[in-house]
Amino acid sequence: MLRDAGVLWLQITGGEALIDPQFAAAYEYATGLGMMIQVSTNGSQLHKVRMQELFARLRPYRLTVSLYGATGETHDAVTRNRGAFDRFSRGLDASRAAGLPVRINIIVAEENAHEVDDMVRLVEDRWGFPYQVFTNMSPTIDGEAKPLASQAQKYVRARRVFTGCNAGHTFFHVDPHGIASVCKIGRDPSVNLMTEGLTALPRLGGIAESLQLRTGGCSGCSKVGTCRTCRPLAKLHQEAGDNRSLYCQHGGYGA
Repeated sequence: MLRDAGVLWLQITGGEALIDPQFAAAYEYATGLGMMIQVSTNGSQLHKVRMQELFARLRPYRLTVSLYGATGETHDAVTRNRGAFDRFSRGLDASRAAGLPVRINIIVAEENAHEVDDMVRLVEDRWGFPYQVFTNMSPTIDGEAKPLASQAQKYVRARRVFTGCNAGHTFFHVDPHGIASVCKIGRDPSVNLMTEGLTALPRLGGIAESLQLRTGGCSGCSKVGTCRTCRPLAKLHQEAGDNRSLYCQHGGYGA
């Protein structure tokens, strides 16, 4: 269905996609349909021969891997997964040796903020992969505030003024059950591709426009013209009971 919709670029995310027993078959099938595949992973499976053989045979457009510490102690503490840093490092070493197209996301949290510079040096000196540093945490898609508790306040950065995006128009999100939404943040309203078919897909454009209206907790906002947070993301922050200073200019954010 995604092929018939004209999808050319497909990002596979998780959870950890590479542990799914159906991953290899789905990846191979999508590649065979002519799609450019980007896979988001924690890197724990990349050292395994079967994964290296798969990606050597069917080269991905990109592998995006997240780093949570410059040492095993810190990385494992943030991920709450013993041995995660060792598996991550082995996976990155194998991917570098194979010349795979990896990009690393350096995730900054309260628990690892003291290692930010060390994480950057580690990526540059050991692997040489391109990287980005992410400092702003967001709630989960169901409005839970757990990630926000680990926000490193001194590293919070003001986003650019939000002037709209192409969510629901040139790209969209779809879950494993065929429920399509404008993006991974704005999950509701949605359309069911399995019951309605591709004829429902164009409705996402109108849904996207309605979601960008400053409604609900943002009604009558006097800073709408300079707001730095899209409405779906602001809604998640509000549902999580988050401190307005982290996402709203009325609370000090981006002022």
